[in-house]
Amino acid sequence: MTIRTILVDDEPLAIQGLQLRLAPYDDVEIVDTCINGREAIRSIKTHKPDLVFLDIQMPGFDGFSVVQGLMEVEPPLFVFVTAYSDHAIRAFEAQAMDYLMKPVEEGRLADTLDRVRQRLTEKRGAEEVDRLKEVLAEVAPDSVENLAESNDAPSSNRFEKLINIKDRGQIFRVDVDTIERIDAAGDYMCIYTGDNTLILRETMKDLEKRLDPRRFQRVHRSTIVNLDLVKEVKPHTNGECFLVLQSNAQVKVSRSYRDVVARFVH
Repeated sequence: MTIRTILVDDEPLAIQGLQLRLAPYDDVEIVDTCINGREAIRSIKTHKPDLVFLDIQMPGFDGFSVVQGLMEVEPPLFVFVTAYSDHAIRAFEAQAMDYLMKPVEEGRLADTLDRVRQRLTEKRGAEEVDRLKEVLAEVAPDSVENLAESNDAPSSNRFEKLINIKDRGQIFRVDVDTIERIDAAGDYMCIYTGDNTLILRETMKDLEKRLDPRRFQRVHRSTIVNLDLVKEVKPHTNGECFLVLQSNAQVKVSRSYRDVVARFVH
């Protein structure tokens, strides 16, 4: 898989530095470089890259203006690169894949590219399925239904490994493996890890789509639990029970969700 990439920065030395850091990655192909926002918009529409490393502070059109200028087309993945950390929150609000500080650290760049590869693999896999469905719909309509059923089984690669959470004016990068439970409060989610509690503005329905259902299951109308971090099941009255988590927190499982605990009882 080749990652077709555009670099955007008004400082030629910054572009050269990023080119040098990307040179060891054989799967990264730099298809263009741009020195301002307007040029970047034209280039992205022309080349349709997979990935854009985008400086934020540029004369005229800044990085955020570039993103806004591409609303009518399918956008590439964006990684913001800047010398100013105070733009981090807005960068993630703009759905950036990542936010790198200048000078770019090799380790951080490698982590970012790993996430880009994962996202592109998911995207291209979905596109291949859609194309196959279109062909099958014409030549073998009955096969489309069978294909849809075979794709219902969840794949762990589809789901988030890290979740960016803006809380208390900071961006927290939370490894989903550390999330013990999630409680809903309207359009806000309380995310509990072993040693922290964070508030995420997102609905339960949307958050569920981002988490692997083989591990994260709703045990109550407003609670999701990481089943990997359940260490004990305590039966209760009326068909209800409690799950004891690694932190010793106890979560009630309502009767309508009791099938969730069946995997713990043999």
